[in-house]
Amino acid sequence: MKREGAMLPGFGNHHATEAVAGALPVGRNSPQHAPYGLYAEQFSATAFTAPRHENRRSWLYRLRPSAAHAPFAPYDGAGLLRSGPFAERPASPNRLRWDPLALPEEARDFVDGLVTYAGNGDVAAGSGCGVHLYAANRSMTDRAFFCADGEMLIVPQQGRLRIVTEMGAMPLAPLQVALLPRGLRFRVELVDGPARGYVCENYGAPFRLPELGPVGANGLANARDFETPVAAFEDGERPFELIQKFQGRLWTTRLDHSPFDVVAWHGNAAPCRYDLTRFNTINTVSYDHPDPSIFTVLTSPSERAGTANIDFVIFPPRWMVAEDTFRPPWFHRNVMSEFMGLIEGEYDAKSGGGFAPGGASLHNCMAAHGPDAASYRKAVTAPLAPQRIEGSMAFMFESRFPFVPTAWAMETPLLQSGYDACWAGFPKARLPWTASGDEEDGQ
Repeated sequence: MKREGAMLPGFGNHHATEAVAGALPVGRNSPQHAPYGLYAEQFSATAFTAPRHENRRSWLYRLRPSAAHAPFAPYDGAGLLRSGPFAERPASPNRLRWDPLALPEEARDFVDGLVTYAGNGDVAAGSGCGVHLYAANRSMTDRAFFCADGEMLIVPQQGRLRIVTEMGAMPLAPLQVALLPRGLRFRVELVDGPARGYVCENYGAPFRLPELGPVGANGLANARDFETPVAAFEDGERPFELIQKFQGRLWTTRLDHSPFDVVAWHGNAAPCRYDLTRFNTINTVSYDHPDPSIFTVLTSPSERAGTANIDFVIFPPRWMVAEDTFRPPWFHRNVMSEFMGLIEGEYDAKSGGGFAPGGASLHNCMAAHGPDAASYRKAVTAPLAPQRIEGSMAFMFESRFPFVPTAWAMETPLLQSGYDACWAGFPKARLPWTASGDEEDGQ
């Protein structure tokens, strides 16, 4: 990879970057003769006619046309990657939780290490998402991957990664996330040995920063903290495998060169990373635990205002100072469906154990959930002094559509059979004028 350096700041910015001086045309996108004989290619992450404020596209200037490849054939790999419509099992109303995905014993890279847990919507209809976990013990070598079905949000939990893309390379560590546009070619290298984490594959509108409303001009995830790689390229002439995910299936073809041969590019359809520790948390300074929407990092909106195709929400370190308030997330039933993961530490609503880093849980639409019994007892007896939550980072993929677990997710021994027991043992509330369980008329 030639030239890898500083990152370019800003979410959705129109960047211009070149790895070789003079490689980027000036004043036009597709000149008759591009500099150095490079090939101009438009990379469109939205429709040509999308409104200007939503349109995402970049111009790439590469050593060879990306169209130069043989036909794709079905890929028979070791992975368990799936896409919607999800129909292997009926959607479950039950609350589900999984132990962490084990690191593989046999050689697995990022592509072959992907396992689909759940999803919703329909990739062909452009709605919903897929939720995958990855566990890998080797880097991708002489192979690349791209997803034609949706953009990919990668959330590492263990092990640093180096993600090489057509538009440059970016290191990625736990507590950082990477957002890769739909169709962008990339490979994943392991920096520290075995690695695992989570992936949200978004079939709907591209992720964007949420509106801030009364919060004002600043707060939550600030645009300046998103970073895009500078142009860098490989001039490798050797056999290379290219794998794509198309309509839920994997396909493969062979190249005689590296696909990472983009010498210059400009535009706003580009990969980026974000450091979750830079999130500007908004919280109460009076009473009540606010809705989790205050922790939204990115959102994929739907046609229904305020009801997201997917929200990416985090629960970062923060101060809790609410007065006369039950401070953990309260008991609730939600029209949205929630798939949760844990990067590190302990989630403050599940201090009773069972929700471990690398694990996952699913609470579908209107499934009653909230703090476990141990968390509840701790919260109602705690002195209400200012409290700092430290060393924890949980997150949630929240969607307007119920998540449908895959057959693998419902059959794996990682699925905890006794999850419901964490809500057992709550004593019945006792009204002052009754000592029995007899029903009383309201007054």
